[in-house]
Amino acid sequence: MSHPMPVILERWKAAFDGHRPDAMAELFTDDALFLGFLPEPASGREAVRAYYAAVPPGRTAEARILHTYSLGETAAGGFAAVTFRGGDEGDVPVNLSLVLVREGDTWRIRHYHVSRVLDR
Repeated sequence: MSHPMPVILERWKAAFDGHRPDAMAELFTDDALFLGFLPEPASGREAVRAYYAAVPPGRTAEARILHTYSLGETAAGGFAAVTFRGGDEGDVPVNLSLVLVREGDTWRIRHYHVSRVLDR
């Protein structure tokens, strides 16, 4: 089995850069746990869709995989360094953690967590 993280991250980036919240939501499981920049976690595709629909168009993301792992044939995950570009805040570097599960032949995001990288 090749690791699913590169493909999922590529699809995530394409949906983010293209400001396509429906395509983004399809990357997640129906019951996904999602923690973006909001103070509270959200759950499910509809919450993911609403979150990304609120992102201003023109924002883009650069992502670099730092580490991946597998848990058998149906679960995997990894960590990535992501920088969100554009918008009023300028560049926003974050650490991204994903847990992925295979549903049939499709890998989806079950758990998504970003945390800002603060200047030291």
